[in-house]
Amino acid sequence: MARAALAIGVGLLAVAGIAAARHDEDAESVKPVAAYDIVEKLDGKDTTASVVEVTIEPGKAGVAHRHPGPGFGYVLEGEYEWAIDDKPAKVLKAGETFYEPAGCLHRVSANPGKVKTRLLAWVIHPRGAKDIAVPEKH
Repeated sequence: MARAALAIGVGLLAVAGIAAARHDEDAESVKPVAAYDIVEKLDGKDTTASVVEVTIEPGKAGVAHRHPGPGFGYVLEGEYEWAIDDKPAKVLKAGETFYEPAGCLHRVSANPGKVKTRLLAWVIHPRGAKDIAVPEKH
């Protein structure tokens, strides 16, 4: 039990790295929801699945970043403009999902609408990763 609590705590600290990656704290907030150690290994390494709730204010955007593992998202409310690598941007609505391969450039993360956007994001990453959202260097 103590090991599980410690693992969840470490995972939540890694998730907190997402919030630090943002340049405009008023534009986007990231709230850790959960972190679970995964029994199966990913590329031979111990892994954790972290879940965060992301809120983006109308007309605002987050910074370009990469994740050390695959990510999945579900739009809870509002509109979410999203693009990875050189693919064209898409505007997703509540109820729609997205997938990001490990290491891809998440270059657009924005709210094009007039109401706040909320989404849940799951990232599978190496256990103990310092950051699960690494800002892209310009």
